[in-house]
Amino acid sequence: MMRGRNFTVARRFAGSCALLLVAVVMGLCGCHQPGARAEAAGHGAGDDFRSLYRANCSGCHGTNGKGGAAIALANPVYIAWVGREQMRSAVANGTASKLMPPFARSAGGMLTDNQVLVLVNGIAESWGKPDAVAGVMTPAYKGTLAGDAQRGLIAYGEFCARCHGSAGEGGPADGKNIPGKTGPGKSGWLGNIVEPSYLALISDQNLRSLIVAGLPDGVMPDWRSDGAQPMSDQQVTDVVAWMASKRVANPGQPYAARP
Repeated sequence: MMRGRNFTVARRFAGSCALLLVAVVMGLCGCHQPGARAEAAGHGAGDDFRSLYRANCSGCHGTNGKGGAAIALANPVYIAWVGREQMRSAVANGTASKLMPPFARSAGGMLTDNQVLVLVNGIAESWGKPDAVAGVMTPAYKGTLAGDAQRGLIAYGEFCARCHGSAGEGGPADGKNIPGKTGPGKSGWLGNIVEPSYLALISDQNLRSLIVAGLPDGVMPDWRSDGAQPMSDQQVTDVVAWMASKRVANPGQPYAARP
């Protein structure tokens, strides 16, 4: 009798432990309810701009909208040129086949439509200037003209080569090509903009954005600032086509397959 009673108690104890384990696992996994983890992640960041930006954007775009690996958002020219609707679409849907993921739940992300709008409006209101491109004809946000790499090389030589080298290879900054950023006691380096690994990671649209909007703090001029006249929409498109022509199938690898 004692042995049977002990067996019954042990079995009940084991069953209780098993139920407790299942409860813990289900709790950790959001009880397998669709959207539970996404909702937790979205609301966990808070619904104010600073919290949402810090949780979702700062890792790529920099703590204060610049200085990150991705394009600077604290750039009034970029914000005015892109516009809120284009920016909302980019945040919500991401960029296909590149490093910008979708953030809206409708596209597989973790943020509500309202949180996406809070991000977009916060970026525009924190770092934008309504008159940044006022009264100026800007190139289209998305190119609609056919690009030509050969024409792009000519436009590159006119507008870009002084800083980035005749072939895009980059080189040391000398104080003339980055005003205010280099000079006596300062140093800098202009990166290789045709490096295959770089071109494999960046989209044509991002290249276009950098050419048109430049970078803040005088690090890189926008499409108006480095020639006798501003770059035309066609010239921007052609420079992007020239850079895109430098992409390779297997960046960083000397062979397409192991020899």
